[in-house]
Amino acid sequence: MTMKSWANPGARDLHLDLREALVPGARGTKDALIAALRDAARSGRLTSGTMLPPSRTLAADLGLARNTVADAYAELVAEGWLASRQGAGTWVVGHTADVVAPARPRGASVAATHNLMPGSPDVAEFPRNQWLASARRALTNAPTEALRMGDPRGRPELRSALADYLARVRGVRTSPESIVICAGVRHAVELLARALGGPIAVEAYGLHLFRDVLEAAGVPTVPVGIDEKGAAVGDLDTLDVSSVLLTPAHHNPLGMSLDPSRRTAVVDWATRTGGFVLDDDYDGEFRYDRQPVGALQALRPDRVVYLGSTSKSLSQALRLGWMVLPDNLVDAVVAAAGGQQYYVDAISQLTLADFIDSGRYDRHIRRMRMRYRRRRDVLVSALAPFDVGFGGLSAGVNLLVTLPGGTEPEVLRRVGEAGIALTGLSMMRHPLAGPEIAERDGLVVGFAAPAEHAFPAAIAALCDVLRASGL
Repeated sequence: MTMKSWANPGARDLHLDLREALVPGARGTKDALIAALRDAARSGRLTSGTMLPPSRTLAADLGLARNTVADAYAELVAEGWLASRQGAGTWVVGHTADVVAPARPRGASVAATHNLMPGSPDVAEFPRNQWLASARRALTNAPTEALRMGDPRGRPELRSALADYLARVRGVRTSPESIVICAGVRHAVELLARALGGPIAVEAYGLHLFRDVLEAAGVPTVPVGIDEKGAAVGDLDTLDVSSVLLTPAHHNPLGMSLDPSRRTAVVDWATRTGGFVLDDDYDGEFRYDRQPVGALQALRPDRVVYLGSTSKSLSQALRLGWMVLPDNLVDAVVAAAGGQQYYVDAISQLTLADFIDSGRYDRHIRRMRMRYRRRRDVLVSALAPFDVGFGGLSAGVNLLVTLPGGTEPEVLRRVGEAGIALTGLSMMRHPLAGPEIAERDGLVVGFAAPAEHAFPAAIAALCDVLRASGL
């Protein structure tokens, strides 16, 4: 006797009411099934990545011919609602109409078909096989106690691996006892805000995400001016703040490194006032045209907090970050996190530890560094004929494309209409920045974000926008 699919413990259940999906002009059950699946994906009831039942199983559940279901799946794959691969099944990928280009907060835009968002790596190049090998080895070798909550600072294996790695590649001076694992740099900033209080000084142009999280934590931010030498840290003596958040190795988004004299000045300020410098090593792994600028933390480990993550090197979705803390801040940050390691699972921590110790992390970084440098060169070459300038060429995964004064709003409008996802420089300007901090027009272009096959079309679309804008 053949077991019904709905009683089969290996089958996936999927509720679809084909009677509700019948629409005027529908030719039959296949049209109804297509409409039902499309509506479930469009409404979000079936989210991106949801695996669908095999065609044989769904056909048995709905009382349809298997070919009807297979044909419906094939049509939705062709339309872009579903994806399918031999041996992997069929799954929902949503639809581009549901993704709006965030380049312009208002006005006309169309679906974001070209991903040039800053701060994103090419996740199509995520080293899946190597990561899986590390995960298997880490889980096989993990002690039983690793599956309990454990040390609130994070797994000792990862903290030890990071202490060695950061000393070797970024010049950080620390020990495993001074490292706290967190769910990315945004999470680190949130915990530090709770531990340190405020106000906190931030660069007048910088990642709005950090301003938002600090404000949400009840910690006001105060803008510090910026020029060709980086943050004007001499202004800190005039501000009522006890900490400052900087991107000293490679400014986000303008691209310069903090001048050596200012690196010295800011740690002197912290030493003199008892303050702290938060060193966001935004994308320190990717240097192209010169030797890496070492971490500011190495100058005064007792006054500088070093922040890093895998969001640019591997994937933002991993939510793996770290804080290298002065010894006297460790307890306060752990307390701000609730006294437990709630935020990053132990298996991911053990996997990253093995990934680093095995040398796989270094190899991946070197491979992507070469690829991103090539992309940067292609982008600069493509935009060179236009009336634009460039910033941040020497490092990172973003390029600042400077525009003539007053043109950013119109260019962003056209960017949105062209379905290009990127960020306008105006979004990065602190809302309290005064007239003494010059307003700048530009685009922050993430050349690392698109998959390799999608990169040429994204750059061509951006060139079309600049051409149509008269640049």
